This record gives sequence, structure tokens and C-alpha cells, in this order.
Amino acid sequence: MRLFFALAVLFTSFSPALAADKLTILLDWFVNPDHAPLIVAQEKGYFADAGLDVTLVAPADPSAPPRLVAAGEGDVAISYQPNLYLQAAEKLPLVRFGTLVATPLNSLVVLADGKVKTIADLKGKTIGFSVGGFEDALLKEMLAGAGLSLADVNLVNVNFALTPALISGRVDAVIGAFRNFELTQLELEGRAGIAFYPEEHGVPAYDELILLAHRDRINDDRLKRFLAAIEKAALFLTNHPDEAFALFVKAHPDLDDALNRRAFADTLPRFSKSPAALDTGRYVRFGAFMAKQGLIAAPPAIADIAVSLQ
Repeated sequence: MRLFFALAVLFTSFSPALAADKLTILLDWFVNPDHAPLIVAQEKGYFADAGLDVTLVAPADPSAPPRLVAAGEGDVAISYQPNLYLQAAEKLPLVRFGTLVATPLNSLVVLADGKVKTIADLKGKTIGFSVGGFEDALLKEMLAGAGLSLADVNLVNVNFALTPALISGRVDAVIGAFRNFELTQLELEGRAGIAFYPEEHGVPAYDELILLAHRDRINDDRLKRFLAAIEKAALFLTNHPDEAFALFVKAHPDLDDALNRRAFADTLPRFSKSPAALDTGRYVRFGAFMAKQGLIAAPPAIADIAVSLQ
């Protein structure tokens, strides 16, 4: 018996460790505080504890990750709940299986020292935007609550230079400004901003950042383990924000500045603490909104676009 035990120990000591399962995550944009749970899970070893070897990939084209996952060229894509309905209309085989940021981040922003104090004040004013379609729909609904329509404002595509366009006076407001970034950018430039939030002006609440997988791979056990690690990271962020930020900038020293420090703090309360949970009512309501705005012909069945892996 002792000989058997000794041989077993010897065999174990020379056996290679089981290889972790590789998982490739395609980000929606360059690494930023919106991705903090991913970075913390990596730095704290939560992915490794779950038997995962996770690679985070920032895209050259932000619109590419969902299509790459749909084509089988990535395991998980970070995307946006509003885009999921558009992807479903294109028949892309994608399913939401988790939530990263559980509140809208998009907002309509004006300068605090400007002439616009209410949404009604935007009549005849110029509004800058970055991406047409969904941002137009948000703005249309917000204006409607103030008795205005898109015909009452002038829309200008400022690409992604929202803050410079506002500060320079080229536009009177911008739609598509992330409340956890642009407001701080304005403040750091010495200008205060006022944000009008879509969910407070007629737009149904939605999840800003979600996790997508190919429909045929939704039962892959790696996804459940990935969500468990993300949940641990989100709770760690909530309980230990300073330590979490230190881990974040250790992994990405180039983000250790005033803007990202503030953005990190502003994003903390918005991370999902239960990323696997699915609020089907929220998805139904937002699908109806997308159809009402003419962005899709009809809302898809929730079972076709979103699942809970709990």
C-alpha cells in the first residue's frame, strides 16, 4: 500500500498540469473601464481558477466582433443589446448569454453654461451624432416627450469627436455621449455638461454591454465558467474598488490617468452583479421599441436571441 501511494505521488509530481481551455473574447472597442470585470478576472486569477485561458482582443473595426463570432472566428463577442435586434434581423446566429454593463450609458449631453437647459430648448438647434440609426431613434423618442420631432433640429455627423464638437460650439448638443466618459472629458476641459438620460425620457431601459456567442455553441461549458469568473470579478470591483483599479492599471498602465480613474469609478455601479441573469421583460420591451422606431420589422422571439445559463 505504501509503495502504491509513493508511486502515485511520484506519478502526480511528474504529470503535466491539465491544460486550461482557451477562450477568445472579442471586445467592442479598445480596452477601457467598461471592461473592468474582464481585466480583474484575468488579474485575480478567476479565469485560471475556472480552467480557462482567456485572450482579450481589441478590434480594429468595432462592428466586426459579432460577425466574427457568427462566422466561428471567436468564442465570445462583447456587443450592445440594441444591436442584438439588428443582428437577429440579419439572421446572424448570435445569442446573448450574459450581461456586462446592465444600464444604458448613452445620453444626450449639452454644456451647462449653454442656452439649452431642457430638451424643449433644442428646437432649431444643432445636434451632433456618431452613429446613425439607433442614435436617431433614441433622439426621436426623447424629443417627442418635449413635443418636438427630428424635423425640429439639425443633425450633424461629428464621427466620434463628440466632446470637441460641443466645446467648439459646432453643435449645441450631442447624442451618443457615454455618461461615464464624455461628462468627465468636458469637466477636465474646464467645461461642465448636463446629461439627459434616454431611460428617463421615454426610452425603455436596456443593457448597454452584453456577451454574445454562436447559437450552436451556447451549451459550451466554457461559457458558464466564464460567467462565474465575471461574477466574482464584478463583486470584487464592488467590494474593493481601489484595489480593483490598481489591478486594472497594472494590466494597462496607459490608462492610469484622470479620465480613466473617474470613468472607472462612474462605471462601477453599472456592472451586472449577476451577469448570467436574463430579464426577459426588458428584452421584450426594447424589441417593441426597436420595431416602433422602424429599426426592425418585428421583435424577435426572446428565446431566439437571449438565454440564461444559470
